[in-house]
Amino acid sequence: MDDTNQQAQQQGETVGTVDIARIMKLIPHRYPFLLIDRVVDLVRNQSATGIKNVTANENFFQGHFPGHPVMPGVLIIESMAQTAAVLVVETLGEESAGRVVYFMSIEGAKFRRPVVPGDQVKIHIVKERSRGNVWKFHAVAKVDGVAVAEATYAAMIMERTAEH
Repeated sequence: MDDTNQQAQQQGETVGTVDIARIMKLIPHRYPFLLIDRVVDLVRNQSATGIKNVTANENFFQGHFPGHPVMPGVLIIESMAQTAAVLVVETLGEESAGRVVYFMSIEGAKFRRPVVPGDQVKIHIVKERSRGNVWKFHAVAKVDGVAVAEATYAAMIMERTAEH
């Protein structure tokens, strides 16, 4: 990593908005498992806010729950992880694009209210610490400013393994 990139990380350079095209360059997730539509307020090495626009067309609503669609809590947690992955790659730079961020632990996950079609989920993540390729985050997902879920989690960024 060059000195300029290192300085930007240390200073918490503001990136601002990361659109869907850039998200797809930074992380390997694709439909139907790419769960964030945009990342805003990204400050390298510090924090970011992922946005998930929940629509009635989501494939998971076919089975969760028919006639009473609710976004699965584990997918809210996955949205948190994808937001964190964008922050990690934006912090580390282009050379880390396409690498995979794997969960190591999830602590204190709480689900406060259902997320339903029509909701816009804003996933506020803050880096608690990083050491080597291990990062720890705290996230709060909100709809209309009200917390719907939160968790603290650790993840490891790694090279992709050979495809089968």
